[in-house]
Amino acid sequence: MPDTIYRNALFFDGTGASPTRTDIAVSAGRISAVGHMLVADSHTTEIDCNGMWLMPGLLDIHTHLDLELELDPALPEVVRHGTTTVVIGNCSIGVTYGNQRREGEDPIVDCFARVENMPKTVLAKVADACDWSDSQSYLDHLSGLKLGPNVVPLIPHSMLRIEVMGLRDSISRRPTRRERARMERLVDAGMAQGYAGFSTDALPFHFLANDPHKKRKIPTQYASFRELKQLTGVVRRYGRVWQATPPKDDVVDAVRSFLLTSGRLFGRPLKTTVLAAIDLQTNRAAVSMCLMLSAMLNSRLLGGMFRFQVLAASFRIWSDGAINPIADEIPQLRALNELELDDRAGRARILNDPEWIAGFREMWLKGKSGWTFDRLRRLMRQEETVLTRSLADMKVAECPLANWQGETLLAPYERLVRWQHTKGRQGAANMAEAAFFATFPDPVGDDATFILHLLRQWDTDLRWETTFANRDPAQLKKLLFNPQTLPGFNDSGAHLANIAFYDGNLRFLKIAQPDGLEKVALAVHRLTGLPADFFNLNAGRLRVGAQADLCVIDPEALRRWNPEATYEFVHRSEFGCRQIINRPTGVVRHVMIAGQPVWTEGRYEPDFGTTRHGRVLRANDHPLEHQQACAVDERVVNNSATIT
Repeated sequence: MPDTIYRNALFFDGTGASPTRTDIAVSAGRISAVGHMLVADSHTTEIDCNGMWLMPGLLDIHTHLDLELELDPALPEVVRHGTTTVVIGNCSIGVTYGNQRREGEDPIVDCFARVENMPKTVLAKVADACDWSDSQSYLDHLSGLKLGPNVVPLIPHSMLRIEVMGLRDSISRRPTRRERARMERLVDAGMAQGYAGFSTDALPFHFLANDPHKKRKIPTQYASFRELKQLTGVVRRYGRVWQATPPKDDVVDAVRSFLLTSGRLFGRPLKTTVLAAIDLQTNRAAVSMCLMLSAMLNSRLLGGMFRFQVLAASFRIWSDGAINPIADEIPQLRALNELELDDRAGRARILNDPEWIAGFREMWLKGKSGWTFDRLRRLMRQEETVLTRSLADMKVAECPLANWQGETLLAPYERLVRWQHTKGRQGAANMAEAAFFATFPDPVGDDATFILHLLRQWDTDLRWETTFANRDPAQLKKLLFNPQTLPGFNDSGAHLANIAFYDGNLRFLKIAQPDGLEKVALAVHRLTGLPADFFNLNAGRLRVGAQADLCVIDPEALRRWNPEATYEFVHRSEFGCRQIINRPTGVVRHVMIAGQPVWTEGRYEPDFGTTRHGRVLRANDHPLEHQQACAVDERVVNNSATIT
């Protein structure tokens, strides 16, 4: 008799096929039957799913949960969002080779602190616990944790280079032939052990965090094309995945690198997934170029297996003063970001340096006035930077003046200009604001002076938010269903105080919902069976014999949910800081992992966090018949691609 039967569920199996109304039985951790009128006994738990959607547990293919796994391996924020499998070791950084502390170097702190905006105290605590030194020992360690979801590790390139060369040499010289050969052997060992792939990074704003390396980028960015070709050749041979980010300011280098996916040029396609196809507010052509590149690489001429990842949300970030995930893109803001978060005096010195001020003003005002080429590029949304530099895009979340909260910075700026113009007779909303206005240069002149003054006066006490990409819902929907993309790029577990995309998978379901159940079925496939197939994982589909990783969604709660209105800050004791999160109340009704309930009706099950539920998913641990079934499912979905 089954341990659990889900009754009357609208069942999405993860293949993209139309949903059916049925019962699903679970026995000994696996799906044991799918059909009507399944028999139960007194020991069977029956769950009424009338009006609910039942689907495979969702996959999150781009996370930085490597760190949280060492602090809270249940990953509660992940599970409550219906996600049952996460991919770690992304963007070339991770803890695969332990803490790698040698000769006074602290690579985990150095690599994660600025790239992923993580507190150094937490990173040091994690590094203290990383007492293994090789990729097999890391898998053994993960297998011993009381995991909530399943975990899929990648080999991270920056840590690989550090393991072979040491941190200092990995960012200051080229590897020798012997060192490249050792890196190749370590990647081969990882693939043989079941790692799902290999990750690199080329984004130009990913810098190290500790002296004396603060002006240097993370090690992967110093790799030559020859090195990438050699290491991805191993990944290609095993049929695994290369996860990468592009050198966004060098189109020629990006195209050359991503030609590595080509089966025509290299004998066998290399599965490649890249961050990211996003609809930037400052550059509307970027997303079209991404899709054009992907189509070219996947063409019959080149025969690649290339997919850009897409974030299923408006790209909304919070900033503490000048500190945010994209600040390092701009040299003037990077100088502020190089300092420790609590070094207010250091930032004050920079903010009052005449040379820095001149550079900041030139950057901030570039293209905002006159009839120049930069002005034309700004008007046409063809700028090079991601930051919009517009007060109308900067909404105040917190600051010392309560009446500013909820306003864009354009509103108080216009009041300030009016207040100065009328000699203090009009403009200020209250006496406190008038007193603050009196501290500004008179006249303020432009918004660069306004921003500089705010940073000098308030520093990180000014917390603001902006949405710099994916503002157009219609464009976002097209991206999510485009055959050249994969839903992903949630960055779960990183940028704790700056972004909140644990809900990215649920947002995709909500985007599909208005277009009917066939579109929802395709969205479920793109969140489950499709990424599982791409990463060679025995997951993402619910059929008899499959591990019972599933979630139950309330479609009415999903319909009512407004994702832009449910952000909140919570204190995470594990991190010793606030974390921005987005929790859709009532949407995820139930989550099961390996046949055991972990989340039901808004609460974790009593044994969640104290017993192991998930497992380490290796890319070589599923049988041939699963791979063949995945191929059949993919043909079914490709044949129905006209739905999009």
